[in-house]
Amino acid sequence: MALPFRRRIFVVLVVMTVVPTVLAVAGWVVSIRRLLPAAGARASTERVAATARSLLEGVDTLHLTVRERALLRQHLDEVSASVSLARRAETFLRYYTAGFAVVILLLGAAVLYAAVNLAGHLSRQLSRPIDELVGWTQLIRRHEPLPIGALTHGAPEFEALRQALRELAAALTAARERELEAERLRAFREVARRVAHEIKNPLTSMRIAVDQLERADGRSDGRTATAVQVLAAETDRLERLAKEFSEFGRLPEGPQSEVDVVELLEELGRTGVPDRVAVRLTAHGAHRTLLGHYEPLRRAFANLYRNAAEAMKGSGAIDVTVTGDGSGLAVTIADHGPGIPADLQQRVFEPYFTTKDDGTGLGLALVRVTLEAHRGTITVGDTPGGGATFAIVFPPARS
Repeated sequence: MALPFRRRIFVVLVVMTVVPTVLAVAGWVVSIRRLLPAAGARASTERVAATARSLLEGVDTLHLTVRERALLRQHLDEVSASVSLARRAETFLRYYTAGFAVVILLLGAAVLYAAVNLAGHLSRQLSRPIDELVGWTQLIRRHEPLPIGALTHGAPEFEALRQALRELAAALTAARERELEAERLRAFREVARRVAHEIKNPLTSMRIAVDQLERADGRSDGRTATAVQVLAAETDRLERLAKEFSEFGRLPEGPQSEVDVVELLEELGRTGVPDRVAVRLTAHGAHRTLLGHYEPLRRAFANLYRNAAEAMKGSGAIDVTVTGDGSGLAVTIADHGPGIPADLQQRVFEPYFTTKDDGTGLGLALVRVTLEAHRGTITVGDTPGGGATFAIVFPPARS
């Protein structure tokens, strides 16, 4: 069975320290053994001293001259001194060797102890962050949140890797949410397309029947006339609903062209709002264009104008600002009505969600789908002083 990662690192680090230490001690032992034969010099000196004593015993000093006896005595003294020095040197070498051996062994033991502790510390410093990051990958795979807070285990590079994993998890979560939202929108569009198709067929017959009843209205009583009016109003509402369903169920298609956003917003300010609603457009006199489909964009901005006018009960001013350069184009449409509660601001773009009594819930959803088809984004916030502000951002045109 394979050892865990932490133990493998520990074993490798210990081996990397123990092997050089053992080799160093072995080399010292070999060198000491080579030095020990030098202690045999004392034995050689002892033999020289013994032969000198034998020589002195065998020589008749009476036949020697005074000078020869002095030289012989000097020689014997030198041999005796050499033997004493050799004995002291051997004793010193033995003590020195023993002391040096003890020091080497103590140093080797200290090195081994430090190596084991250092190897344990390094193995923990390496294995803990790696085990932690492996656990993070499991959390990402299971779509679970990552731990919050700064962790200090391991080298700074591990913290950089943690931050990268956090960014990756956030990007994956955002991409997953976008994909789920796109799938929901595709399902809503398919349902809307089918509902619009199913409504249009009977709606045509109903419109014909209502027209016939209106032409015969002169020969009917008051109750019949009221019923005809109700039928006409409801068929108009159904027709508008079918039209919104149909528009929501299909994306803008066909060739794109240059659309002057400033000109479009100015034209809608004249024709797309009630008489008592003023549109104050700020664009600093510049014409800003984007590549897209004119009619879908016109319907989207007209819907935003209509919602702003209805929020102000058909009276007031809508502030529109257009800015942009090579980095993209931005449009803000601000009304001064009651505004949108903060808890509903994220839901107003959902299909079939509406706060109006007669709303279909497809207006702002259709605006969002149209803008996203043009690579744009839309968000809603509060207008200073009261009201709602819709912010639209288009990225720069693709080269």
